Amino acid sequence: MKKSKRTMAERSNTLRAAVLGSNDGILTVVGVLFSVAVATTNTFVIFVAGISDLFACAFSMASGEFASVSSQKDTEKSAVEKERELLKTNYDDQVATVASFYQERGVTPETSKKIADELMSKDPLKTIVRVKYDLELGHYMSPWDAAFSSLIAASLGGLFPLVAMTVLPTNWQWPGTIIAVILSVGLTGYLSAKLGDGLVKTAIVRNVIVGIITMIIHYSVGILLK
Repeated sequence: MKKSKRTMAERSNTLRAAVLGSNDGILTVVGVLFSVAVATTNTFVIFVAGISDLFACAFSMASGEFASVSSQKDTEKSAVEKERELLKTNYDDQVATVASFYQERGVTPETSKKIADELMSKDPLKTIVRVKYDLELGHYMSPWDAAFSSLIAASLGGLFPLVAMTVLPTNWQWPGTIIAVILSVGLTGYLSAKLGDGLVKTAIVRNVIVGIITMIIHYSVGILLK
């Protein structure tokens, strides 16, 4: 049986999880790296701390996405079953709901009724679910897709500061890591704005500011605990 094509909402959900995972991976790992690097110049110790946090962050993000999207999927399925029962017990009201949906969008009452009757005669459950919940019947958010994309993105995001801090020459470790973080969080800000139809410049600036504050806080913590 041919697998149905994923909807835009499903693809957006997977991309959203990836962007959030990447951003968390960057900021979480750089926070640990800055705190540890202040206390020691031993590159191996810094690397172990960073890679440990990277894996912890990646799996934490993945499990969080899995739980969150699973809950959303259960809610969507519950809504579909509710509408399935309402179609059996209160069909006329369901037709009226569809007609009202089109009237609110400028269609005349007479035409709205005809549209509702035609759509409900063909596939009533699919019609009412789309009208009431903006859901595509049979297309539920995948917790596995969200978890996997978040896991990979968080891991890749955390690699930027980790590589900069542990691979670059000693005199470039700090400035290189700062630059890597600013560029990477700027990129995730850009992607999040594009996915959410938001203000690109605002999202980038906000992410960069958060990244800088994160580095300052963890550097300060490292100094205090040194």
